[in-house]
Amino acid sequence: MPMILRRGAASIFAWCLFDWAGSAFNTIIVTFVFATYFVRAVAPDPVAGTAAWAAAQTAAGLTIALIAAPLGAVADRSGAGRALLGVFTGLLVACTAALWFVHPHASDARLALALVAGATVAFEIAFVFYNAMLPDVAAPARLGQVSGLGWGMGYAGGIVCLGLCLVVLIDPRPPLFGLRTAQAEPVRATALFAAAWIAVFAAPLLVLAPAPARHAPMRTAVRQGLRALGASLRAAARDRVLRRFLLARMLYTDGLNTLFAFGGIFAAGTFGMGAREVLLLGIALNVTAGIGAAGFALAHRRIADRTTVLVAVGALAGLGVLVLLARSASAFWVLALALGLFVGPAQSASRSLMARLAPAEMRNAHFGLYALSGRVTGFVGPAALGAITAAFASQRAGMAVVVVLLAAGWGLLAATPVREGGDQTPTARPRSVA
Repeated sequence: MPMILRRGAASIFAWCLFDWAGSAFNTIIVTFVFATYFVRAVAPDPVAGTAAWAAAQTAAGLTIALIAAPLGAVADRSGAGRALLGVFTGLLVACTAALWFVHPHASDARLALALVAGATVAFEIAFVFYNAMLPDVAAPARLGQVSGLGWGMGYAGGIVCLGLCLVVLIDPRPPLFGLRTAQAEPVRATALFAAAWIAVFAAPLLVLAPAPARHAPMRTAVRQGLRALGASLRAAARDRVLRRFLLARMLYTDGLNTLFAFGGIFAAGTFGMGAREVLLLGIALNVTAGIGAAGFALAHRRIADRTTVLVAVGALAGLGVLVLLARSASAFWVLALALGLFVGPAQSASRSLMARLAPAEMRNAHFGLYALSGRVTGFVGPAALGAITAAFASQRAGMAVVVVLLAAGWGLLAATPVREGGDQTPTARPRSVA
């Protein structure tokens, strides 16, 4: 821990707290509450709702793929990373809060999808700048530990956030604060709660984030940043390790994002879970995911990042097959909780591995590429899931896309030569990252 504290305990805590803040969007809006509400109460039927939600996620993925890397490159030249983090966090809060105005009527479906897509773009772009700050707050030898702590706090935040929504908004009969059940106001109010949660807990990082290293004028920064982005793309194309890692992450992250976007919808449509049951499932999943992320944080010096990702993604693919075969809600619960154990390590180890691969002078641009790798085909999973779900009138058939993407990413990463152990510096890039 001394090397971490040298970078500033307050900065590390604020950085990890941003994961805690973002958990509200992932858990409340994308996966467990609002997505379920949309499918069951706003869309005409679960199949049509699943397909429409997939279309919105497809549009968001395409937008993120187009703007993430260029914005990261501009931030590297302008020193505007903290400012852009604030802008996109504010947009995330605004779009999330506006979901309150989505009533349980089909006429509000387009509003819901537009706001969710906008919030998804804001969330992902904000995390480009957030992730790029990791090497600024953590010493090189502790990147994995701090990354794991961040993911662990994110899952802990998800547990607390979901629990409060359950106790304060979903469960009380009659509802508190004069909320009307007939208009689904207790469920809609969870969007307001999530927006407030993000705003409050993201604020410390916006205040304590590392000061920018350079302040080029914005016009110059745009010109230089786009030129540097071209150089980064060419360098990534020449670097076999980085190229294959990003391609592998593109596949398995597409699978994970699709799982997050449609897990609650699948539970609601296939196993008939209501809002309360899905919310309880979300709390339980965040417990097991937090355990997994914390376990990686504790073991990061003994288990290399690449090995962690391979074990986690392989387990997710295998358990995913069993989930598709499950016929009872109880079996689904057991398998879903087992899945949660491996989600955190897969994401956390990927982030710390990228932090080791990214040159310090192009960190935002490389994390833009990192976001790009997670979103450039981000439309494929939701689009394929939506098309297959509609074609077969089966959510199980659509969710099979997740398993295929996870397995493909695992296979490519398994063939990528990254030196295990020690500082985990890849064999193709023998250098340390400050």
